Amino acid sequence: MCQNGRVTSRTDKKSQRRADPLTRERIAEAAVELLDTAGERGLTFPALSEHLSTGPGAIYWHVSDKRDLLGAATEAVIGTALPAQPAPSPQAQPQREQVHAVALALYDAIEAHPWLSTQLAAQLSRNPWGPVTARIFEGISRQVIALNVPAHSWFTATSALMHYILGAAAQNAANAASARELGPEVNRASFFESVSQAWQELDPHTYPSTRAVASHLSDHDDREQFLAGVDLILAGFAATYPSAAERTVAQPPRRPDNS
Repeated sequence: MCQNGRVTSRTDKKSQRRADPLTRERIAEAAVELLDTAGERGLTFPALSEHLSTGPGAIYWHVSDKRDLLGAATEAVIGTALPAQPAPSPQAQPQREQVHAVALALYDAIEAHPWLSTQLAAQLSRNPWGPVTARIFEGISRQVIALNVPAHSWFTATSALMHYILGAAAQNAANAASARELGPEVNRASFFESVSQAWQELDPHTYPSTRAVASHLSDHDDREQFLAGVDLILAGFAATYPSAAERTVAQPPRRPDNS
């Protein structure tokens, strides 16, 4: 809606897009919108040209091909999720919360953009020197360094935490996508209840551990489980690197018991 209260029509929006200068950033933003609504197959240069009210030639001036376009879209999302920041201050908030904040920023970005996990895997493998990989590694490694992990283990510790965050978030996004394909008549609770029941009926000699945890499926919280995994890794840091122990596992002070 415009400032004068008039509802902005689709024609008005297209006119505004034509008036704005075309930049790589604008193209990436439009690509993200198409990816979110139509998926990777729906992201074509004709569709993008229509969305931006411009010609394909103008877009090719800023991006060379679809791979470059996907990279720009991925960079735009990660840049929003993990904006460039100064080094974290130890006094800003408990270190565990700082790690959680970075982990959840990536988790939420992957959950909000179903196409993102595939593109992140492509960026990490095909373009490890690019801005996407560097931004993610920087965001996580700063937290690892702030935990007082020894310098010789920064790369290993950061890689372990990064791969868990991206892998677990990608699996959650895949689960959500599969759930949507089942239709609105199948809700999360009933789905996991059926899986739990199936696990409990497995052969007890072949799958004793799976049967033992089957009852926990139906009421687990995905985000809590995700953060619990992060905390397990942090606990591993504390056990492996004694200098990191106090800042990693310390809990906030408990209120006095007045009972």
